[in-house]
Amino acid sequence: MKFNGYKRSDGHVGIRNHVIVMPGVICAAGVAQKIANKADATYLYNPNGCAQNSSDSAITMEILSGLIANGNVYGVLIVGLGCEMLRKDNYIEAIRKKTDKPVHYISIQQEGGIKKTVSKGLEIVGELMEGASRCEREECDLSELILGLECGGSDPTSGFSSNAVLGVTSDRLVDLGGTAVLCETPEAIGTENILKRRGFTPEIGQQLHDAVIKYDRMCKNNGEDIRKSNPSPGNKASGITTLEEKSLGCIHKSGTKPFMGVYEYGQMIDKKGLVFMDGTAYDVASVVSLVAGGAQIVAFTTGMGTPVENAIAPVIKITGNGDTASRLSDMIDFDTSSSITGMKSVEELGSELFNYMVDVCNGEEVVAEVNGFSDMAINQFYSYS
Repeated sequence: MKFNGYKRSDGHVGIRNHVIVMPGVICAAGVAQKIANKADATYLYNPNGCAQNSSDSAITMEILSGLIANGNVYGVLIVGLGCEMLRKDNYIEAIRKKTDKPVHYISIQQEGGIKKTVSKGLEIVGELMEGASRCEREECDLSELILGLECGGSDPTSGFSSNAVLGVTSDRLVDLGGTAVLCETPEAIGTENILKRRGFTPEIGQQLHDAVIKYDRMCKNNGEDIRKSNPSPGNKASGITTLEEKSLGCIHKSGTKPFMGVYEYGQMIDKKGLVFMDGTAYDVASVVSLVAGGAQIVAFTTGMGTPVENAIAPVIKITGNGDTASRLSDMIDFDTSSSITGMKSVEELGSELFNYMVDVCNGEEVVAEVNGFSDMAINQFYSYS
């Protein structure tokens, strides 16, 4: 099965064709955003770039370089300040390990202030936009697609409706040679033995099991009981009672296929089939990691509704709650509540969601894109210093 996408020289395939303007450090965010707004380019916020220890700096660089390498990006202008920790050489080295696409860097201090930096930035972005305009959609196989599986603002309908439907969609993509990525390690706690049995090999199964156990132990070693903060107050008010209950619903997104690999937070995905990304359950930072790993599109189930979006990849919002679909229609793309009323089966809706996903790959905008939203967060452990 085919879709029309953008074939990149590095072998990646995109479903969008962004020219990105990104601050290399948060201190340069205002200038970078000014350039992006004036040029009508895509602004990618960077909340970091300085005052981080080496561990968190490495995570930041892994995520940002992965986002830029994503197939949905044509090229990027990075706007630095000049005295920060993560500088031009750091960015160029990290990005060049992943992609050969156009990358430009300018510094506010070196350019001589805001006005000169904006002027130089607009010149560079203009050239990038001209190059992007020459890119045309071409027929691509769905095996080139990486689908991120995410949930947030969950209620009981998430587990037995929207997540189950998304699982059918995930299975179909995998059957066609594509890739689906389950994430949110904390929301697999209590299901580690189920996941272990789904490893393609015993070694992969053990990796899945150990990733979940490690996260639970890490919280306890830091004096935290994750079960006191997850499920969230909203989850509990909606009817979810325990983390284990929430986790059992969460993993339904992954369908029935075996797991072919386990990846670190934001690591670039290089396998086909169903895989797992070991990372945070914080919605925004989790979506960012999926896109940094190469996902060109994210399917996000939500019982209560959330407007979370990403600058680079469209985020399809799916709900199994009919009331949410009706009241929050400007936040929701796909309603699976008819699987609860009996009007449609989970399998029928999974097929419909798959077809909608292909439409989005072909250029149809999701509601968050129409609304112009973009959210950004990178998981951190010990900063800021």
